[in-house]
Amino acid sequence: MRIGCPKEIKAQEYRVGLTPNAAREAVSHGHEVLIETGAGAGSGFPDADYVAAGAKLVETAEAVFEDAELIVKVKEPQAVERKRLKEGQVLFTYLHLAPDPEQTRDLMESGATAIAYETVTDDRGGLPLLAPMSEVAGRLAPQVGSWALQRANGGRGVLLGGVPGVGPGKVVVIGGGNVGTHAARVAAGMGADVTVLDMSLPRLRYLDDTFAGVFGNRYASKGATAELVAEADMVIGAVLIPGAAAPKLISRAQLSEMKPGAVLVDVAIDQGGCFETSKPTTHENPIYEVDGIIHYCVANMPGAVARTSTIALGNATMPYLLALADKGWRRACEEDPHLMAGLNVHAGRLTYYAVGKALEIDVLSPQLALKL
Repeated sequence: MRIGCPKEIKAQEYRVGLTPNAAREAVSHGHEVLIETGAGAGSGFPDADYVAAGAKLVETAEAVFEDAELIVKVKEPQAVERKRLKEGQVLFTYLHLAPDPEQTRDLMESGATAIAYETVTDDRGGLPLLAPMSEVAGRLAPQVGSWALQRANGGRGVLLGGVPGVGPGKVVVIGGGNVGTHAARVAAGMGADVTVLDMSLPRLRYLDDTFAGVFGNRYASKGATAELVAEADMVIGAVLIPGAAAPKLISRAQLSEMKPGAVLVDVAIDQGGCFETSKPTTHENPIYEVDGIIHYCVANMPGAVARTSTIALGNATMPYLLALADKGWRRACEEDPHLMAGLNVHAGRLTYYAVGKALEIDVLSPQLALKL
């Protein structure tokens, strides 16, 4: 199979969809790998690394899309990239379609088959291709939030760890999953007073058994959430419903009850955000203020640490990439229901229920889509 990897063009996105190691593996399996010139530079992978791995350099993204059967990326295809997709091609990348009707429509109209990293599952009920970026984003969230808390950036001027004689900052993490757990660990490691909110009692028991004494936890009732958010210096939104739009957990009205200069970090912004006042930002202009509250809503947070993120993502995607290339996407999905769960669009039809529900679009089951 001919595998193509274009350079990412989303603002301040420095990751790349294919590492030299992944390219080498694909070539060793008998596949041809096309890499756009300079695609890996932002992650510290020069063109020479890909050539040494057996890949072929291609001068333009247009040539990659024109020749490749399987397109591998990191971020959702931008408008210009969606126009280059064609019937019969397979796109393998993060999509986050639920809050993005325009992208969904374009993918359906392209006739391409789109498999989303974020909805591929595993036999433990996890999301193995979302997990590495969730870990990165979770660990970054307190770091970028502490920067936003600095007075020069509009924040409260609070040092998370405090100093002798001055108490630590208070951090509330909404969501005790992968993102939230990593965020809480790092925030606690910075010396903050951290509380994790979650609605799953089994998850709260796990957090208590594993991290007792490191950070606290509370059941995420509306009352407890409102109480803790009002006291917080930083709130990290880390709630995920696989493939679906994120629930709005803090309303604009609640901002008036927060401390002026407090910071909201919305890690769920790729799925529409979990705060009512969230809107996507970029690494170039990462923060904005609403009613005295600083919002950090960068939609590709892991892109800031592109080398770590690219290697972590490449480690996770490689087995699925090889399965798609070795077997063809139909057989690969037929033999692996977890990969089948990643199928979001095929032959002009939407094939993921949560996206269809969010966008009010009719959905065809992936099993039926395979027969088209």
